[in-house]
Amino acid sequence: MMLTKPYKIHHLILSVIFTGVIVLNILLLLNPAAIFPDASWGFQVLRSMQHGSGFNIITQVSTWDISANTSEFKSWWSPGQYLVPALFKTLLGIKLGQAISITIILCQLSGLAGLYACFKKAGFSQMISALSVGVICLQQAFFSPYIFYSGGEVLLFGVIGWFLYGCLSVKKPGPALVAFVLLSGWVGFIAKSSFLWMYGAGLIFIWIQLSKNSSAIVTWLRNGFWIGVPAVLSVAVIYLLYLSKGNNPSSQSGGLSFSVNAFTFPLASPLLAGFSFDDLANGFIFHNDTILFSPVQAKMIIAILALLSMALVYFICKRSPFTAYNMLMVLVYGFAILFFGWAYLRKADISYEGRHFRTVGLVVVPGTIYLFSNKNRILGYMLGTLVAVIGFFSIRFYSRSYIALKQDTAHGPMGIAQQFIDQPSLNYIHQLDLQNHNAIFVFLSPDLGLEIQNNRIITLDPLNRDISINFDEYLHKGHAGPVYILLPHEYIGVRANMILKAFPRYKGFSLKELSDDYVLYFATQAR
Repeated sequence: MMLTKPYKIHHLILSVIFTGVIVLNILLLLNPAAIFPDASWGFQVLRSMQHGSGFNIITQVSTWDISANTSEFKSWWSPGQYLVPALFKTLLGIKLGQAISITIILCQLSGLAGLYACFKKAGFSQMISALSVGVICLQQAFFSPYIFYSGGEVLLFGVIGWFLYGCLSVKKPGPALVAFVLLSGWVGFIAKSSFLWMYGAGLIFIWIQLSKNSSAIVTWLRNGFWIGVPAVLSVAVIYLLYLSKGNNPSSQSGGLSFSVNAFTFPLASPLLAGFSFDDLANGFIFHNDTILFSPVQAKMIIAILALLSMALVYFICKRSPFTAYNMLMVLVYGFAILFFGWAYLRKADISYEGRHFRTVGLVVVPGTIYLFSNKNRILGYMLGTLVAVIGFFSIRFYSRSYIALKQDTAHGPMGIAQQFIDQPSLNYIHQLDLQNHNAIFVFLSPDLGLEIQNNRIITLDPLNRDISINFDEYLHKGHAGPVYILLPHEYIGVRANMILKAFPRYKGFSLKELSDDYVLYFATQAR
């Protein structure tokens, strides 16, 4: 009886998780998710490719002469975020919004299965592994894809557990190891470009695992050869065919920043990402909702979380008997600190958000549960209370967001939930797109341009109320066909005038109120 009881509880936990995820998947199919701006730019690349551009090349209206186009290889984000939905769209003959939903569903299911297999492979019991997957399901990061498709992060979640499982499964060098190293680098990068630092951590782990029982340098070199050659080949192909053709977040530097956050934020990643502290705070530095803490308060809290995170990792390693897991966790944590610490130090275009450290959080969860389950009950209750709080706020986030997604978003030909337009306005824009074939549509959000199939588009950044902008970045010279500019109703006045001035060769702009919330400025005459 003592052996069957945990087994039954373990199955009960997995059954509850599976049922909950299936419900989320059904609701997603009924109401497709909206799209984050990053993924929207990826789909704009896909849109350009469907209109004749080469692989991963985005065609945009030239700012020097809007009658012409410019082309750019878009290596800022990985290609999987649009290629995978495009594959489902083509194979199944469905709308893009439905293809995105299928992508999310498969990645969420694959991610949970891969992590469960990984945790068991690392040595954790079925109970700890099931509880760990349950904690991961209660994180806001797990609910977010059902509201906003973020592209690479969704795909990365689908593959990272299986990659770590593969790292733990390697027992000897050989052709199977070569194939794993070579292919996992490509698959992981296609999912999300930042996978490369996780790739490095995993390969170092394999090298140490294969060589740790030998003190002979020859053995270490031989094992390094089996790993290093396919790794270099994998990264070389990625660099030559993709990264070298354009800019990416880590390739640009804004100088050096020796701020405290540049060091403490990566150090705090186990708690920021693993137990949703950054989400619970609405973002300590990069805010996604109401600001809860001042910069000074946030800096102090992050420093405290950094100390607690380092202590957590230390005690997991001290108490956990799973040496392979301990080493993998430390390497993933260490590589994240090095990669992001250096990126923040160089002021690379990478935001201070816990989502970037999600892999660290995922890896830390089972070790934390094991640690607290083997201590006194008070600590166990404290962890349970924290998980309950995380679950409450995550479910509240999802419930509120889903209601807004269902009631307040518009849907056009692509089947995407559009956040920044209402249905009457989108219907009107769609009709204009059908009636014209030489017009230019101007939007303030990259996802809206995806609805335009017969004309060209321009995406501008939204204006702040104080209009503190570099006007040259908005200026579009020349004259082409009709220009249609969709703006929120609140832009009428100074901000709208600033947008219209960005098209100096047009005159006689007319205003049409499409709804209570959106207006359309349009003009055809040349100045």
